[in-house]
Amino acid sequence: MTGIPGTGSEGNGPLPVRPVHQDRPPLPVRTERTDRGVVAPLTPARPPVTPSAPAIPPAPPLTPPLVPGDEWHAAPDRSGRPGSDGEHAWQRRLGTERRADRFYDEQVLDHLNERMREFVARQEMFFLSTADRNGECDSSFRAGPPGFLHVLDPRSLAYPEYRGNGVHASLGNISENPHAGLLLMDFDRARIGLHINGRARVVPDAELRAVYPELSHETVPGRRAELWVRVDVVEAYIHCAKHIPQLVKAARRTARDWGTDDYKRKGGDFFGAAREAQVRRTRELNGRSAPAHALPQGGAPAPAVEPPPPPDAEAWREEARRALERAQRTAPGGGGRAGGWFG
Repeated sequence: MTGIPGTGSEGNGPLPVRPVHQDRPPLPVRTERTDRGVVAPLTPARPPVTPSAPAIPPAPPLTPPLVPGDEWHAAPDRSGRPGSDGEHAWQRRLGTERRADRFYDEQVLDHLNERMREFVARQEMFFLSTADRNGECDSSFRAGPPGFLHVLDPRSLAYPEYRGNGVHASLGNISENPHAGLLLMDFDRARIGLHINGRARVVPDAELRAVYPELSHETVPGRRAELWVRVDVVEAYIHCAKHIPQLVKAARRTARDWGTDDYKRKGGDFFGAAREAQVRRTRELNGRSAPAHALPQGGAPAPAVEPPPPPDAEAWREEARRALERAQRTAPGGGGRAGGWFG
C-alpha cells in the first residue's frame, strides 16, 4: 500500500490504526456559566494522545491558501500580468500558466478596439456585476435600443440609469466600490461575447452631455436619463463561442413596455414572493395584535396577486421551431468565430 505523501509512510506498508476502546468513558464536557445563569457546553476536553498512537497529520488543503506569502505565492512574480493573484495561483496549481499567458497576450486589451466598438454599438442588452465595499456581489441586467450602451472613446463607455424598482443596488455599490464588470452576449448573429471590466462612476446627465453632446436625449422611447454610469475600461476580452447557445428573436405580440409602472406588464408576482410575504404577514397578524401601520388601507388584507399562468409547452415548441426556421433562412451564412473575432 502506498502511504500518504508527506507523512513519512510512503512505501512502508499500511498506516497504523488507532485502537477503538469500547469501554472508554465519554469525554468530559467543560461548561461555562453565561451572564443569564445558564450553563452552556463548550468544546469537549481533548484527551491526551498516547505515544503508541501518534496523530496523523491533516491532509493538504484542496484549495490554494489565500494568505499572501504562503507556498502558492512563492512562485515567480506575475504581478505584471492581467488577472488576480488568485487566478494566477490556480494557473500554477493546474499547470495552465502558458495557456493563460497566451490568452493574456493575444486577447486581453486595455481598450476597445474598432471591432469591439462596433460590437458594443449593436447590443441591446448586457449583464452588469458590481460589489459593495464589503465585497458583497450583485448581478443585474440592462437593456435598451442599439446604442444605449454608448462608446465615448476607445477607453470609456457609458449607459443611462433609470428609476427601475427604486432600489438602486448597482448605483449604491458603485458609490462604495468602483469596480464593475460588463458582459455583452450576442446570441443571435455572431454568437460571441465580450467582457469589459473597469472603474465606474455615476455622472449627472448635464455633466456628461456637456462633454459628449452627441448623446441621445431619449435613450429609450419616451425616457430621458437623469444619471449615467461611465465606465473607464481596464480590460476587454472575448468570451468564446464554444458554449453560447443560438437564440433568435421571436415576433412580439406587443411592443416592449419601456419605463412602464404597470404591475402586470412588469411581470407581476411571477415568482410568488409577494404572496409569500402576504402569507407571513397574515400569520403574524393572526398570532398577535398588529400595529396600525401594518394593515393596508381600510384594515383589510390586500387581495392576492395571481402569478401569470405557465406557458403552453406545445405552443412554445411550435413557436421556437418556426423562429429557428426563419433564422436559418435569413442567417448571413456563418456563426461566430472564437479565435480572433475582435481582431
